[in-house]
Amino acid sequence: MESTRKEHDFLGELEIPNHLYYGIQTFRAVENFNITGIPISKEPLFIKALGYVKKAAALANKDCGTIDSKIAEAICYGSDQVIAGKFDQEFVSDLIQGGAGTSVNMNANEVIANIGLEYLGHKKGEYNFLHPNNHVNCSQSTNDAYPSAFRIALYLKMESFIKTFAGLEVAFAKKGEEFKEVLKMGRTQLQDAVPMTLGQEFKAYATTIGEDIQRLKNAQELLLEINMGATAIGTKVNAPEGYPEICVKYLADEVGIPLTLSPDLIEATVDTGAYVQIMGTLKRSAVKISKICNDLRLLSSGPRTGFNEINLPARQPGSSIMPGKVNPVIPEVVNQTCFYVIGQDLTVTMAAEAGQLQLNVMEPVIAFAMFTSLDYLSNAIQTLIDKCINGITANVDHCYNMVMNSIGIVTQLNPILGYEESASIAGEALKTGKSVHQIAVLERKLITQEKWDEIYSLENLIHPKFITK
Repeated sequence: MESTRKEHDFLGELEIPNHLYYGIQTFRAVENFNITGIPISKEPLFIKALGYVKKAAALANKDCGTIDSKIAEAICYGSDQVIAGKFDQEFVSDLIQGGAGTSVNMNANEVIANIGLEYLGHKKGEYNFLHPNNHVNCSQSTNDAYPSAFRIALYLKMESFIKTFAGLEVAFAKKGEEFKEVLKMGRTQLQDAVPMTLGQEFKAYATTIGEDIQRLKNAQELLLEINMGATAIGTKVNAPEGYPEICVKYLADEVGIPLTLSPDLIEATVDTGAYVQIMGTLKRSAVKISKICNDLRLLSSGPRTGFNEINLPARQPGSSIMPGKVNPVIPEVVNQTCFYVIGQDLTVTMAAEAGQLQLNVMEPVIAFAMFTSLDYLSNAIQTLIDKCINGITANVDHCYNMVMNSIGIVTQLNPILGYEESASIAGEALKTGKSVHQIAVLERKLITQEKWDEIYSLENLIHPKFITK
């Protein structure tokens, strides 16, 4: 049988398998919170951030004389091992849990304590030499350690997400350049409007993505203000004088981002407004991406009875009964991912609203919602780039013929013939099936062929000029 060690907390004792680096409080969390089945080991940036927090706290505590240098050295060693990802499998707490993240914090405290104990030549669980609470958690509370680590992890995860998102902007911009001379019909309310190019349409997608990238970068900056040193509710209880400032400086240096200490630690301990703003901005991005995917599905619809202006890469057979059918499966899966992200915005909103008084205990579900949203949407965007956008082709002749057979092109005649005459031409064309050209030039002789060629030249349709009689 596997050897065990006996650990205790104020609720009692438990036998912990000796190979585990986590201890009794983490063990209880595993028993209590089988909610998502997703442990924090699936979020390595969160674990890394917890390691940064514990190392910075140990260094600050050493400077303040709260713990001796030998203990601080052991904690720093254990934290470095955690930061390096060598003990990710020991972080087993469910991402959604009660207790405002206490189980996550204690998971980090216990793992780092036991790594540190072995570093000092002791056995796991010999906490009289290095204690998870007394030493690793010294001058801290879950209420400052957890949100500080969460903000760091979220900041780093957003860095990666924004890079992926920028790739989508580039992909659309390239298609905009590739399709810059492909004439097509623009549409409003799914009805023919006026001509444009397919390149202009795709360039607009790139522009709208670029706008959201900037909004995300702006929102990301809100994460740089942390409450490390606030301890329980922001009064800095059990923290030595000067500890918060020292700790945050060490933390900024370790992580390599410009973290700052909140000027009001009581406000910072309860406030989750930054998460609401970031998630709202992420929802905005998801809405835009989903709208674009809807467009791609419409533009590629058919192929014989739809728009058929573009071709999406064929990825798999589309039906178990209809031979030859190919579905727009990549835009569809991205749509569904966007729906998830949009829903998680409401989760974050309600969780932020649900915090009472000096602490928001719902932060774990905020973390879950934001981590998964960034992961899933990042995967979806990369899939959209690689398996769809890069392989889109245009049906150039079909697009051109639809423009020239459209009644919508009568709009270009307004400055010359006036609205009433142009509307009359449109009405006859719609009723008879004749082209605008046939009615205006050949039958009614309202304009010359030379004038028609000027108005409907490719250059003028792409970059319209005001043309009069």
